[in-house]
Amino acid sequence: MQITAHPAAALEWSSALSVGDNSMDQTHAEFVEQLNQLLSASDDQQLPLYTSFLAHTVAHFAQEERWMLATGFAPDNCHATHHATILETMRAVEAHQRQGDAEIITRMAEALAEWFPQHAASMDAGLALHLRSVGFDTATETLADPNRVRPASMSGCGSVSCS
Repeated sequence: MQITAHPAAALEWSSALSVGDNSMDQTHAEFVEQLNQLLSASDDQQLPLYTSFLAHTVAHFAQEERWMLATGFAPDNCHATHHATILETMRAVEAHQRQGDAEIITRMAEALAEWFPQHAASMDAGLALHLRSVGFDTATETLADPNRVRPASMSGCGSVSCS
C-alpha cells in the first residue's frame, strides 16, 4: 500500500469565518483545525482522524440544533436538514473508505473546505444573529426571557435564504 501525503490547501481560520458568537466560533475553529489535519494527513492517518472529525461534526451540528430548538425553530427547519445531508454524506464517505476508496476522505475534506465558509457566512451567521436577537446565551444555553420565543415557529435556516 502506498502512503501518500495530501497537500491540499488548508482552510485558514480568520475573522472572516467568525459569526460573532464565542461558543459557535470556538466550535467552528475546532472544525477548521480538524479539517486541516485531514487535508495534510497521509493515507494511513486519515481514517482515525476522519472518525474523530465525524464525531466532532455530529456534536457541532447537534449543538447548533439544540440552540435552534430552544429559540423557536421547528425541528425540521432547513438549517438542520442541511446538517443532516452533510452528516449522511460524511458517513457514506467513511463506509466507502473502509471498502477501499483510499482517496475519498481527501475529496470530502476538500469539499468541506469549500463548503464551510459559505455555510458559516449564511446559515450560521444568521443563526448567531437570531440567537442574539432573542437573548440566548450559547455558553449556558439559556434564554434571558423565554417569553421572547414562540416554540416551533421558525422553519427557515436562521439566515436570509436557505440556499
